[in-house]
Amino acid sequence: MESTISKYTNALIHETSPYLLQHAHNPVNWYAWNDETLEKARAEDKLILISIGYSACHWCHVMEHESFEDETVAKIMNDHFICIKVDREERPDIDQIYMLAVQLMTGQGGWPLNCFALPDGRPIYGGTYFQKPQWQNVLVNLADHYRNDRDKTLEYAKQLTEGVKLAELVKINKQQDIFTSETLHQSCKNWKSRFDNIEGGPDKAPKFPLPNNYQFLLRYAFSSDLTKESRGEVLQHIDLTLQKMAYGGIYDQIGGGFSRYSVDHYWKAPHFEKMLYDNAQLVTLYSETFQATQNPLYKQVVYDTLAFVERELTSPEGAFYSALDADSEGVEGKYYVWKKDELQTILKEDFDLFADYFNVNERGLWEHDNYILLRNDSDESIAEKYNITVGVLRSTIDKIKKQLLEIREQRIRPGLDDKTLTSWNALMLKGYVDAYVVFDESHFLEVAVKNATFILNTQLRTDGGLNHNYKNGKSTINGYLEDYCFTIEALIGLYEATFNEHYLHKAHEFMDYCILHFQDKESAMFYFTSDEDKALISRKMELSDNVIPASNSSIAKSLFKLGHHFEKEEYITISRKMLNNVLAEIVNYGSGYSNWAMLLLHFTQSFYEVAVVGKQADDKRKVFNKQYLPNTLFAGSLTESSLPLLKNRFIANQTPIYVCSNKTCNKPVTEVKEALEYLTPNLSI
Repeated sequence: MESTISKYTNALIHETSPYLLQHAHNPVNWYAWNDETLEKARAEDKLILISIGYSACHWCHVMEHESFEDETVAKIMNDHFICIKVDREERPDIDQIYMLAVQLMTGQGGWPLNCFALPDGRPIYGGTYFQKPQWQNVLVNLADHYRNDRDKTLEYAKQLTEGVKLAELVKINKQQDIFTSETLHQSCKNWKSRFDNIEGGPDKAPKFPLPNNYQFLLRYAFSSDLTKESRGEVLQHIDLTLQKMAYGGIYDQIGGGFSRYSVDHYWKAPHFEKMLYDNAQLVTLYSETFQATQNPLYKQVVYDTLAFVERELTSPEGAFYSALDADSEGVEGKYYVWKKDELQTILKEDFDLFADYFNVNERGLWEHDNYILLRNDSDESIAEKYNITVGVLRSTIDKIKKQLLEIREQRIRPGLDDKTLTSWNALMLKGYVDAYVVFDESHFLEVAVKNATFILNTQLRTDGGLNHNYKNGKSTINGYLEDYCFTIEALIGLYEATFNEHYLHKAHEFMDYCILHFQDKESAMFYFTSDEDKALISRKMELSDNVIPASNSSIAKSLFKLGHHFEKEEYITISRKMLNNVLAEIVNYGSGYSNWAMLLLHFTQSFYEVAVVGKQADDKRKVFNKQYLPNTLFAGSLTESSLPLLKNRFIANQTPIYVCSNKTCNKPVTEVKEALEYLTPNLSI
């Protein structure tokens, strides 16, 4: 086989990020973000171009092809700028700052993100995707402006950097922390006006799944002081949204798993990239919603999505890869879509049923005579139409899906981003834990334990800190707050699912590490970067919840839970103070503070500690797991334990259950049914 020798090779060839390596043979002299590159900019007195994206980003690929692979454009870039490529997933701290700068300048952001800065890193201009002629004009004009109007450039950089430092600055709430359900009621009242009650989700396009939104709304619907009418309204919207997403083209009907978002109102046409973090959180959401509603569709989504994760995003050592590209063979979605005649040839007499089921018709028609497979009708209605049982229908559809998956796997696959991020792995770990808790599928627990072992053996350093990235056998990049907060949540969940105290103690250790290295003592909030990291132009805090919950809301929730597990009132006090700082935002922007709102539910509803001690502890835990009990934490042991919630509660040959709330415990009982009478009743739809 002949080897291919590239005409150009730049400094990115030494990196491990798949996104950076995609640009290693551009004619642009790309550099990675490091001290040497920044010193080169200072020494040559050149503006820096900070170009940020990620491997599965479709428009990043488009701009690369149009501009960064063009020799004429590359010459302008090389002559006048030090060009730095950043993988936003490896360096979310850099992305955070320059995204904010571009948003302040233009009112919007996204990827690809292209921000120009002074040699010291202070931003002066930026935007997202630029067409080639527009990009050339920007390059020439900025170089000329820096050369001929230096004072004006420096002054603008000073003002913009000040804006970056002040934006999203936490406002310390010095009012007494009085938490009431009225805050949540008002928040949801404001939020409901933006519900799409026809297609589900938000009333806008593009549509992102935002699983944390619906986790909160589910908990809110089951809160004790909601009217029956309000409860029904919220539950109906959740069910509509989850069904529409599961029926839509955003969900891979053949192979399982969700794409990042839908470009339309109907969940039909996605940008086809599949991200680990979306699928992790959606597994949690669909598992919990099945636990609350017993809707069999949700169970199918969980099982099929985890099958996809295991098949396509799992490494031999039990780590999870980051993403699958939207494109294959340079065409978006090519791997996932089908031609009608192709399906007719493959399926023969089964085609009509399949075409009805997955809308190989005007509803599913996309572009270039391709069809996106999506659902519109229930199994029951399709079965009735074809005069068959639901069981026969599902068996037939499963057989066809397996057949098409085998054929699809012969196609050229989308690119795989095979780096492993601790934060996203922890989200997926928690997804597996939540699926195990709900479905009692031992394999899910095995996968979860293997991944937890990977994180604790490979990403944990000897100083007690975590690294963010893993690739090619190397653990690198000092961890961000997101790595700790999601790992802590996952370990608490793994403890409550297994009663293995090792996981709870590790969560406790990580929390103390965060308080030492990330916390701002004045506000009680946590910085995104450690005090051991090299300073950027600003040290930011992540406050609002997005497609991934804010690291501050996650850490605040874990402080609350660990405070109960270890009876550490100081943890709960920090959690209260953090929540109080964002209280007004919950009212004004519920969808952007939904993880915080879940914490507010813990403070405003009865919160229960359930302790089960004795040789039947594990069996009784599994009985509790059949109930949706969101305002409850579980502690347990088969033998004597020194954990505060279990200490002195072991009685030989018995397995008592203790239910406590607000530092008051009910009389211990021996049957789960009796214990459930103490807890908030499971409200039916």
